[in-house]
Amino acid sequence: MMKCWVAGRLLPNTPGGVEVHIAILAEGLTSRDNRRNREKHTTGLSELAKAAHEANKILGVSSLTLHDFPDNRLDSLDRLDVIKVVEGFIAQHQPETVYTHHAGDVNIDHRRIHEAVVTACRPTPQHPVKKLLFFEVPSSTEWQPPGSAPHFAPNWFEDVSDTFSLKVAALKAYQSEMRPWPHARSIEALEHLARWRGASVGVAAAEAFILGRNLSD
Repeated sequence: MMKCWVAGRLLPNTPGGVEVHIAILAEGLTSRDNRRNREKHTTGLSELAKAAHEANKILGVSSLTLHDFPDNRLDSLDRLDVIKVVEGFIAQHQPETVYTHHAGDVNIDHRRIHEAVVTACRPTPQHPVKKLLFFEVPSSTEWQPPGSAPHFAPNWFEDVSDTFSLKVAALKAYQSEMRPWPHARSIEALEHLARWRGASVGVAAAEAFILGRNLSD
C-alpha cells in the first residue's frame, strides 16, 4: 500500500469546515520485486496513482500529492531527505492538524514517515501544526508482535457513523490493495474494526488514533 500522511486546517467558510491535503510519499509497488524497477511497473504505478486520485475524490479531499520514494525502502534513504519533503508540504499548506502512521507498525515506511512527521512538526514558536494524531493501518499496526515496538493504544476517537460509507467507497476504488475476508485489509475486516472502535466509545462507528500532541484551543 502507498504510504501517506494527512494535513488539515480549519476553514470556517468551506463545506465541512476543514480543508484536507494528503501526501503519499512512497510509490507502493516496486517492493514486490527483489530490485526496484520503476520501468517494469509503469502501468501498475499509473493505475495505482489513478486509484489514489479516485479514492480521494470520493472523500472530497482538497489536494493529493504523490511522491515516488521507493516502496518499503525508506530506511535506505537519508532521513533528512524525507523530513525535507514533509517540511515543504507543511510550509505550503500551513496545517493545524496532521495525521500520520503509528510508530510501531510492521511496515518500515510507516515508521520512517512517522519519525519524519514528528521531526517536521516539532513545536517551535509560530509553527502552524497544533495537533498530531497517529492512525492505525490494518495489516500493519496489529501485525506487530507485543514487545517488538510501541503498542497502538488509542486515546482519541472520531465518530464516523454518518460518513463511514464514504470510506468503504474509497477503499473499493483501491481494489488492487484490498484482500478477501478474513484478511485484515478486507472490506469486512475494516467494517468490523470501525464498529468495534465505535462500540468502545458508544457510537455506531469510529476511527481510533493516538494523540501525539494537542495545542489546539
